[in-house]
Amino acid sequence: MSQPTSIAPPERLGVAGSGAVACGVAAAAALRGMAVKLWARSAASAQRAESQLADEWSRAEDSAAAERVVVVEHLADLSDATVIVEAVSEDEFVKREVFSVLAGAVGPETLFATTTSSLSVEGLGAACDPARFFGLHVFTPVTKMQLVELCFTSEANGDTRSRAMALCGALGKTAVEVPDEPGFVVNRLLFPYLFDAVRLLERTGMDPAAVDDCMKLGAAYRMGPLELLDFVGLDVADAIGEAIHADTGDPAHRPPGRVKQLVGEGRLGRKSGRGFYEYG
Repeated sequence: MSQPTSIAPPERLGVAGSGAVACGVAAAAALRGMAVKLWARSAASAQRAESQLADEWSRAEDSAAAERVVVVEHLADLSDATVIVEAVSEDEFVKREVFSVLAGAVGPETLFATTTSSLSVEGLGAACDPARFFGLHVFTPVTKMQLVELCFTSEANGDTRSRAMALCGALGKTAVEVPDEPGFVVNRLLFPYLFDAVRLLERTGMDPAAVDDCMKLGAAYRMGPLELLDFVGLDVADAIGEAIHADTGDPAHRPPGRVKQLVGEGRLGRKSGRGFYEYG
C-alpha cells in the first residue's frame, strides 16, 4: 500500500548512527522542520557527521536546519526522543545491541525504527518492543530519494502504524508497505541485475565504464550498475546479497567473486575512494 501524506507528527527524532544514511535521515528531518538528536559512537565519528551535515546544509542552502540537529556521543542522550531511527552498520548483533540499550532508556510511547536493507524486522524488533517497532528502509541520498519501504512486525499496533506513516509524510517521502523479507522489494529485484553486471565483467574483461555507458545510454538509467554498487558501498552490497541469498537460495543473489575480492582489498566504493572506479 502506498500512502503519501503531508501531515507532520509532533515527534522528536533520535538517530542512532553517524554514517551516510544516519546523516541523511537527520538532514531530511531537519530540512522539514523537525528537531533531531544524532548519536555518534566517538568524537571522530561525531566530527565526520558534523562535516556531512554541513555539506547537506550547503547543498540545500538552508542554514537554519543546522540549528535543529544536535550531535551527541552517548546513546542515553536519545532518551527524550519519541521516535528513534537506528542507522548503524548492517550487522544484526550491532543493531540488536543498540536497541537493547535504548529499550531501557526511553519512555513507553517511544517508537523504534530500523533502516536495515536486508535483516529481519521481526527479529530486530525482538531486541526491544515489537509492538512499537518498524522498518524504515530509506534510499540514498535520503534528502532526494522519494521512496521509503515501510515494514511492520506482526505485533505492531495501530499507533505504531499510523505514526510511522505520518513520519514518512513529515520527511516528505512516499511510504510503500512491504513484506518482511530480506531485501524487501527494491533490493530483492535490484541485486540480481547489479551482480550480473559484475559477472559480465568477470567473463568478458569489459571496462566498467563501458558496461555502465550501455545501461545509461541504452536503458536510460541515471547510473550504471557498477557506479551504483560503488555508491551503495561494496561491503554493504556484499552483506545484502548474502542475506538475500541465504533466504532465497537463488544463485543470482550470491555476491560475485569480484565483489568479495574488492571488499577484501578495502576497495569499498566511493566511501573509501576506490571500488570499480577510482575517486579523487
